[in-house]
Amino acid sequence: MFIIVGLGNPGKEYENTRHNAGFNSIDVLANKYNITIREAEHKALVGKGYIEGQKVILVKPQTYMNNSGEAVREITDYYKVDPESELIVLYDDISLPVGTLRIRDKGSAGGHNGIKSLISHLGTQVFLRIKVGVGDKIPEMDLVNHVLGHFNKDDSEVMKESFTKAAEATVMMLGGDIEKAMNIYNKKPKKEKPAKEEAETKESAENSGETKPEE
Repeated sequence: MFIIVGLGNPGKEYENTRHNAGFNSIDVLANKYNITIREAEHKALVGKGYIEGQKVILVKPQTYMNNSGEAVREITDYYKVDPESELIVLYDDISLPVGTLRIRDKGSAGGHNGIKSLISHLGTQVFLRIKVGVGDKIPEMDLVNHVLGHFNKDDSEVMKESFTKAAEATVMMLGGDIEKAMNIYNKKPKKEKPAKEEAETKESAENSGETKPEE
């Protein structure tokens, strides 16, 4: 059995904020596999079911982000699962560009208070995790305001796709294909050239007699 945790803050005012990327990713997984997350236990909302034949418990801690470890520790203890091999945690990461994923099997909190709480309560840094990039703040912005803020329209569309990818990566990891998941999803997004730069490149190629290869 696996326990899959999405980190976030409970309450309407925090819905779809950057800090709730873990909640949103878990919701995609729950919807795809018809698992209802509404049963309250161990300071969390949980949903029980099966994903590709693997028994799972989906978890959304209700302790608020900074105390996420309380709920996760209670649940792992109650169901007697090994957090180092039977726990997957999905959460936001401001150090990654919007929509980027990063899969790790261990590591420090990296400044994330939710993960800091998990490490403290679980007593280990070794557990599977999927970081969902939400983008860094602008220099003059307060960090709390940034992570508790909402995405703009363009970023919202990118994030919807990343939540789906995070759910897909989770399924792959449940099947034991952790390295494969890393190889597929730990990729930097391609940077598109600005329209002006693209036009200048094309004009330069035409003036030099070069032709652009057909795609």
